[in-house]
Amino acid sequence: MTCLQTPAGRLRQIAEDCLSGQPVETELAFWFGLSLRRFLDRHTASMEEALGLKYPRGGVPWWLEEAIRERDGALRRLASEFFPEMTAAATAKTIHSMAIRYAASSWRFDKDREQPPCEFAGTVKEYLWTAFKSGATMPIGERQLRNILVH
Repeated sequence: MTCLQTPAGRLRQIAEDCLSGQPVETELAFWFGLSLRRFLDRHTASMEEALGLKYPRGGVPWWLEEAIRERDGALRRLASEFFPEMTAAATAKTIHSMAIRYAASSWRFDKDREQPPCEFAGTVKEYLWTAFKSGATMPIGERQLRNILVH
């Protein structure tokens, strides 16, 4: 699913266009206008619902789902780039140990950065920083890591 196929992706594109002074694409403007009308005409209970961001009762909020996708993607890329020959269980154990160490040492200094430190480029820490910065829970347990790596 591409970024513009999700409501959050559409909103991000509209925001970028507005902030850069670019015209908003006709299709996006139409979607946004309809969403606003639904809200203003009281066809929805909230702006999130009007924009298609409301999640089902007991479900995962849209922003957490995005964060989980980002975290999981970073962890999968880390595994495939640095540990391609290892089993999923061994990789999960290794990444878990690295994540625990990163959480206890560098993360407290890195968490307020908008970008990872330059020295992280091309290293395990670049992927760990991305996973932590995603906003999803980190570090996670070995079993959950293993499940992420095999899917």
